[in-house]
Amino acid sequence: MINNKVMTNKDKEKIKYNSVVLIPTDFSETCNNAIHHGVGLAKSLNYSVCILHVINKQTKSFLKKEKLSVDYVEERLKKYKHTYEGQSVTIETIARKGSIFTVINEVATEIKANIMVLGTHGKQGMQYLFGSYALRVVLDSPCPVVVVQKRSFGNGYHKLVIPISNALETRQKVQWVLLMAKLFNSNVHLFQANENDPDLDGRIKFITAQITKILDENKILYEIIKAEKVGDFANQVISYSIKTRTELIMIMTIPHVDVPGFSVSTWDETMMFNGAEIPVMCINPTELGNYYYEWLTLTIS
Repeated sequence: MINNKVMTNKDKEKIKYNSVVLIPTDFSETCNNAIHHGVGLAKSLNYSVCILHVINKQTKSFLKKEKLSVDYVEERLKKYKHTYEGQSVTIETIARKGSIFTVINEVATEIKANIMVLGTHGKQGMQYLFGSYALRVVLDSPCPVVVVQKRSFGNGYHKLVIPISNALETRQKVQWVLLMAKLFNSNVHLFQANENDPDLDGRIKFITAQITKILDENKILYEIIKAEKVGDFANQVISYSIKTRTELIMIMTIPHVDVPGFSVSTWDETMMFNGAEIPVMCINPTELGNYYYEWLTLTIS
């Protein structure tokens, strides 16, 4: 068990750098589903998995209430390792004391996780991550986060919806779209916001042209759909995704930045915690952008 603030060299050697899916868990049903998603992604990408439990106040309170020792956490993690390593996936586990708001992303940075899969739910189980709590973890993450609720992984993400608004899209998002599309032979739907302002509408068309150029160069099939009305873009994206039975929505989050036309926090929360429980990949512009861009370029080539 790892309780220290900084991982030892021996601990770090357990994790394969540049090829890790990180999955935090509080052992709830939703987090178990997140592990199914994470393991499915890892198998498709041939990556290893790191399952993390943060021993915080909620954990300690649960253990005390149930008259359990801290060894309970280690035993639960060992069960995951035993269950999933039989599926040709390397599983490592970490338990660390601290706050979920700092430890999760500390570990993601230390192991250079390429993807995080985060299960979100209400007040159930040992801990809970929902709304502003989960949003805080996602927006501070050094790597893209796939937010899942109860919808199963199934056979992967074969239908992708990519919202395109007047927010700047970075090359990080396009590279992740390429990776997912090639990995699962996905149908890509570029869903454009509807804007009355000619400048904003022109900006959306320009962003779309940049994306389609890259998709064309990589022979990825796609279609372009424009929202029917101005405003309420998040709910229009979700409605379209429900209609087309989308399996993954991919968004670019913009932490701590005001974007003309909509509230970033409202947009992020509406998308991540949509009532249809469609998984959402959240990609942050980060200082590790160049690192991930180079890694993705190698991965999809």
